[in-house]
Amino acid sequence: MPELSKIDWITLAVALVGTVVTGGLQLGGVSEVAVFIVAAGVLGALAKLVGDATEHLGAKLGPGMTGVLQSGLGNLPELLIGIFSLRAGLVTVVQAALVGSILGNSLLVLGAAFLVGGLRHGTQRFGPQPARSIATLMLLAVAALAVPTLAHGLHTPADPHEETLGIAVSIILLIVFAASIPAILGGAPAAVPAAPESELPGHWPLWFTIAVLAVASIGAALVSEWFVDALRPAIEVLNLSEGFTGLVIVAIAGNAVENVVGIELAARNQADYAISVILNSPLQIALVLVPALVLLSYVVGGAHLTLVLPGLLVAVLGVASIIGAVVVFDGESNWLEGVALVGLYCMIAISFWWG
Repeated sequence: MPELSKIDWITLAVALVGTVVTGGLQLGGVSEVAVFIVAAGVLGALAKLVGDATEHLGAKLGPGMTGVLQSGLGNLPELLIGIFSLRAGLVTVVQAALVGSILGNSLLVLGAAFLVGGLRHGTQRFGPQPARSIATLMLLAVAALAVPTLAHGLHTPADPHEETLGIAVSIILLIVFAASIPAILGGAPAAVPAAPESELPGHWPLWFTIAVLAVASIGAALVSEWFVDALRPAIEVLNLSEGFTGLVIVAIAGNAVENVVGIELAARNQADYAISVILNSPLQIALVLVPALVLLSYVVGGAHLTLVLPGLLVAVLGVASIIGAVVVFDGESNWLEGVALVGLYCMIAISFWWG
């Protein structure tokens, strides 16, 4: 048997049992709200399980490959939720969830890390140059995502071709990501080094790690579909707007648990690693997840995802990317900056309560 820590066993049990329970609730015709709530929690456990397996696999493959694996597998639940939501015609939910994932990392998770790290260790310092590089690339990615909305809102000649423009922008963003992979594999500062295998809490054999990844991926696919099936009825019963549901609830269910890692690193006074984990996540969403969903929406059926977003989504996306760049520019963080970032996230979330 593989050598698992107590937390590993708990995570594995919650993910597997939770998947079975969610399936039973779905097949048993239980209230959609109950399925919605349980599925959201199980998705978090599955994301944690994927993250743990990726870390153990990365210890065998090296830090550069770990960065690539984390960016790909870490966004798996969000990708699946996005695909099933598009097939159900929930375009507004998908758009809000993608922006919400970026906001959640750039404001909520970063702010929580600053707050926890600042309260425990005072002012924390990190290498400013890697953080500036990530923040700068994030600004460029957000600017690219805003172009189709601007072309539509300003009634330019490109306005009637919003789908073609969205496809072109998506392909370019994926090319930019592909161009960054050699730097990640080469051990660029933006990549977070994997922990040596001897330092991981329990040794996972390679066969077991791959098996966990496969099972967790299947579980994530099933639970994501059940989650989306219950999404529209739950929105109606709970009287929630699609914008708020996507921006806050779906975004948190899809990626909040994996980003607890960044807060834990800040609490351990590993500020450089914390900043890298937290800022790389929204960057990968902007460069990979968003364009991938745009392109996949023309293949999987259902509604087509365009990059023409509601004006408020574009505005808050720009604000978050600018604020993220400003707060890391000096290479220092404190608890007060954390409170301000979390407060800004709450203000934005409240502004979407009505839609």
